[in-house]
Amino acid sequence: MMTSDLLIAFLASTAGAATPLVVASMGELVTERSGVLNLGLEGMMLVGAVVGFGVTLTSGSMTIGLLAAMAAGMLMAMVFGFLVLTLQTNQVATGLALTLFGIGVSAFIGRSYVGQTVERMPILWGFDGMEYFSIVLVLLVGWMLAHTRLGLIIRAVGESPHSAHAIGFPVIGLRYGTVLFGGAMAGLGGAYLSLALTPMWVEGMTAGRGWIALAQVVFATWKPRGVLVGAYLFGGVTVLQFHGQGMGLAIPSEFLSMLPYIATIVVLVLICRNPQTILLNKPMSLGQNFKPD
Repeated sequence: MMTSDLLIAFLASTAGAATPLVVASMGELVTERSGVLNLGLEGMMLVGAVVGFGVTLTSGSMTIGLLAAMAAGMLMAMVFGFLVLTLQTNQVATGLALTLFGIGVSAFIGRSYVGQTVERMPILWGFDGMEYFSIVLVLLVGWMLAHTRLGLIIRAVGESPHSAHAIGFPVIGLRYGTVLFGGAMAGLGGAYLSLALTPMWVEGMTAGRGWIALAQVVFATWKPRGVLVGAYLFGGVTVLQFHGQGMGLAIPSEFLSMLPYIATIVVLVLICRNPQTILLNKPMSLGQNFKPD
């Protein structure tokens, strides 16, 4: 039987595993609601992780490290934005290239940080500040998209950029803003991995979480609360996988490591069986370039 202490430990571990997904997914959700598809999440998270760790290690300040990680994610996003919004390159191909670039540059920058550690993010009532922030972020983004003029404009641009442009909305400027926000959140989510979840730098430490964050947006049908549910589902399965390994179950460890990703795929397959569910909140112009007349 699970005691209260074990339950609290399980919830804390689940929140830790879910937090980087929540933060990165919320940034991508805002980006996609404006009609831009950025597949470079994995690369931006890795760059955020190595920059956040390096700056924290050098400066001794975790706050500065987190801000630097956000700035690094925004810089990566700016490159992506310039290519797809100004030069009108293909969004899918550019996002994939951004991920490959992020993987390479993070490995290069992080060579001197391998084996070093930083002090773990402080804990308050069993959870760290980023875990609380992720919940607040979901609430704020949900409120912004549903109840503010900015949210209305973002959704309008995502549905029909040509119509939004015709009535005077700055489509390109707005999309730049959402892309930069997505980059900042991806960098922050990556920094959480290297500063809180495992307070050290390990090459490729995102382990596919950027792709899972992208899948979470679809899983959530572009709704903030759905992102939260999906991320905590993934986090819970991840923690159960670790418990299974610790209990010495007669199951190959490789299979247990696959469980969180298998669970994500199964959920996505079940959702995609009903096209109406997927299309319910999907921005109509998602992935489509727009060039002002």
